[in-house]
Amino acid sequence: MATEPDTGAAAVPPRRGRRHRDLWVALAFVAPALLAAVVLRVWPMVRAVTDSLHSTPLGFGPTEWVGLEQYRALLGDPAFLNSLVVTAVFGVVINPLQVLLALALALLLNARLPATGLMRTLIFLPVAVPQSVSAVIWAIAYRPDGPLNGTLALFGLDGLRYLTSPGQALPSLMVIVSWIGVGYWMMFLIAGLKEIDPTLYEAAQIDGAGRWRQLVSITIPQLRRQLIFVLVADTISNLLVFAPVQILTNGGPNGRTDLIMNNIFERAYVAADTGSAAAATVILVVVALAIVVVQFRLLGTGEED
Repeated sequence: MATEPDTGAAAVPPRRGRRHRDLWVALAFVAPALLAAVVLRVWPMVRAVTDSLHSTPLGFGPTEWVGLEQYRALLGDPAFLNSLVVTAVFGVVINPLQVLLALALALLLNARLPATGLMRTLIFLPVAVPQSVSAVIWAIAYRPDGPLNGTLALFGLDGLRYLTSPGQALPSLMVIVSWIGVGYWMMFLIAGLKEIDPTLYEAAQIDGAGRWRQLVSITIPQLRRQLIFVLVADTISNLLVFAPVQILTNGGPNGRTDLIMNNIFERAYVAADTGSAAAATVILVVVALAIVVVQFRLLGTGEED
């Protein structure tokens, strides 16, 4: 007795063919992002490494291979070493300060208070303003006859030299950068607070735990991942601070606000020493990558717990 051919199996494409087709479709979706990453991230980094190994007089050819000579010159340059020290001091002070302020505001605005939405918007608003505009606003506030000194005069206090005093310039920049960034990091922490199970606090209240004990035993451990992310991202962000320094102090007075990004800018566009600027950029990227490695290690430790 004759049997009909099984046409159903032939109608189904081979599994290997489907995989290849799905792979090409996936690559088509991923290609724009990969191209942008190569053009905007990978290629500039490769070019910076290449330029750091060559000397380019006055910023244009011909180039000359110098190897690691520019790195050795940088590490012996008092101006560059000063920028590293200033950047380190800036980061050590401002990073924990911003995280603590963001956490305090997140805890405050996560509570059921009147006009909480309006207060969140006002605190977050400086994030939407370009840093150059924020710098101009604070330049007016910091003027000798500006509103800040005018407020001090109302209480019979002498005015401050915010941006021209070697001891006040860097803290004044910290105020500006914190005014810009704290609201941004606050939103991450508020999102983390929303994810905490309310029953944990209910159980703690039944056990008689006060607010401080709840903060230490519940809130901080539950926010571990968000706090680590905010701290590391904030650290990297503050390594790249440039606009307020360039607009307000240009690294002065006496190099007290010469953050590393300003130092790189001066080398590349003022001194036209592109090789030295590229070497300084590579050093900055290495520092940033080291911070990212620490981030992944801390996150991995948190997952094991």
